[in-house]
Amino acid sequence: MAKSTDKIRITLDSGVCVEAQAPVIVSASRSTDIPAFYADWFFERLKRGYSAWTNPFNGVTSYVAYYNTKFIVFWSKNPRPLLAHLDYLSERNIDCYIQYTLNDYEREGLEKGVPPLGQRIETFKMLVDKLGKGHVIWRFDPMILTDKISIYDLLEKVKNIGDQLKDYTDKLVFSFADIASYRKVKSNLEKNGINYIEWDEVSMNEFASKLSEMNRERGWNFNLATCGEKIDIEQYDIEHNRCVDDDLMIRFAYQDKELMDFLKVDIRRILPSMPSMFEEFDGKPSIPDGAIMLTPDTYAIKQKNNKDKGQRQFCGCIVSKDVGQYNTCPHLCEYCYANTSKEAAVANWKRHDQNPSGEKIIG
Repeated sequence: MAKSTDKIRITLDSGVCVEAQAPVIVSASRSTDIPAFYADWFFERLKRGYSAWTNPFNGVTSYVAYYNTKFIVFWSKNPRPLLAHLDYLSERNIDCYIQYTLNDYEREGLEKGVPPLGQRIETFKMLVDKLGKGHVIWRFDPMILTDKISIYDLLEKVKNIGDQLKDYTDKLVFSFADIASYRKVKSNLEKNGINYIEWDEVSMNEFASKLSEMNRERGWNFNLATCGEKIDIEQYDIEHNRCVDDDLMIRFAYQDKELMDFLKVDIRRILPSMPSMFEEFDGKPSIPDGAIMLTPDTYAIKQKNNKDKGQRQFCGCIVSKDVGQYNTCPHLCEYCYANTSKEAAVANWKRHDQNPSGEKIIG
């Protein structure tokens, strides 16, 4: 079975033979919005078998081959363009889920490039109807405090969206905007006159407590989770998230033996408990701790920890290959960490438009 570090020889469109990484799990993408702006490009490259990627730290170009790919995690603020392509994933026996960042900063103008909120909520529901509940995860990310956005305002925004998604998702993932840690974000907000307020432990706990209370009182019963946060707020029933999550992959694709072998997962049938000489027999099935229930009579057991050690300290994601490129997202959100500048992102978007099926996102 393929390993996360496996490399193969491939032939490029130009006829040149090169070495390429052949990931089983693809992330598309933490560094740009592939579904919103580059869906056609991504699926064209998937059909051609590979794409090129430039390392943002050393500028070296490498290649990603899709021959072993079994699962894709999409990240987006507007994944509607995926609807035209999802049937192709089924044809290729590739499963997926979508991390859908569905915020509401319309009044404050922090996300000028995204569609209207109502349309984005409609997109969420359309994708759930297509893929099934659980395959589209709601993210309100990040939670931003400014002189115009209070904790109360954020909770009202969450309440409005949560009431509309109540029957369409099981989960809400969020993070607290950490402005000081990202120089690009800090600079961009200050340049645009946005008076941000840093979260502290007191305000995080206040927000978490009220969000948890709202989740219960409004009957959402979402699984609440934070993304990449150090703070422990489990007392409010809020866990640390794995955004690239092997548990979800197991639930959605447990019948894919190659993927399960890659994740080191055993699929087992439930056996009835045997009566003990010293205990009253209750007839309940014997299921190990940590088992993931799949059907009434089968469960999964993970044999290893798949965590990606290359991610941030408090990131729980498992190993995957990201195929995006920084400085290419024309959403132009004011708090963006993935663009050095709006000008660079727009310039690269225009470069893509000149060669929309090129090896790289930027042509």
